[in-house]
Amino acid sequence: MLILVTNDDGYRSEGITALAEAAKSLGDVVVVAPVDEASAIGHALTLKRPLRLESIRDGVYAVDGTPTDCVNIAVLWLLKDHPPDLVCSGINFGLNVGDDVTYSGTVSATFEGSLLDIPSIAFSQEVGEGFSFAASARMAARFVESVLSEPVPRDLLLNVNFPASTARGVRFTRLGKRVYRQSVVEKEDPRGRKYYWIAGTPEWREEDGTDCAAVAARQISITPLHLDLTYYRGLDAFAPLQATLAVAHDDNP
Repeated sequence: MLILVTNDDGYRSEGITALAEAAKSLGDVVVVAPVDEASAIGHALTLKRPLRLESIRDGVYAVDGTPTDCVNIAVLWLLKDHPPDLVCSGINFGLNVGDDVTYSGTVSATFEGSLLDIPSIAFSQEVGEGFSFAASARMAARFVESVLSEPVPRDLLLNVNFPASTARGVRFTRLGKRVYRQSVVEKEDPRGRKYYWIAGTPEWREEDGTDCAAVAARQISITPLHLDLTYYRGLDAFAPLQATLAVAHDDNP
């Protein structure tokens, strides 16, 4: 069994170290992670410059790119003769729930694993008083062991979020709504040039059955994800729009 471990907090992070150590009880582990923090970078892929792969120590490599870059280099080059059986990303410093998954480098690394036909799991940890990566890593290893004990679907893609305090159980959930009320702050540097910070305060929409609600109830949230973004109900609901666009096309051949 070969497990690829990556993240978006960088190869030096406490979370990835804890996860990699815990996963070693299940098989061989290779860590390929960004040199520096790459949070909120989403599913970005570096195409306009070369990437560098650095061997840090046995089984640990750093890439000067994004989490998606790391998975590609690991699967398509470093481990091309023996592709990993599973991609694990994390443990992220902070939750990735609701709309966060569209920004998250942690989750996007597992998106790339899934696109490469490798089962993938993202792990994230709520930050709060008394939180522990060690406890989450132990639970993550148990989850991985349970997953690998059965035939694993190639399209397995799970997003796991641990509460900060001791968990009261496990719940399978859907994505909730964690909306950021964005603001742009204008500042001026010492040379009189303007620059801008994008900031945001998260607001949780309380809905039963969501990942947000599960973590708020001190439960471990497991959300199955998939990469087909088609809005299937819209295929029928937007039929009038289709007719309108068809007429517009016919009028302008």
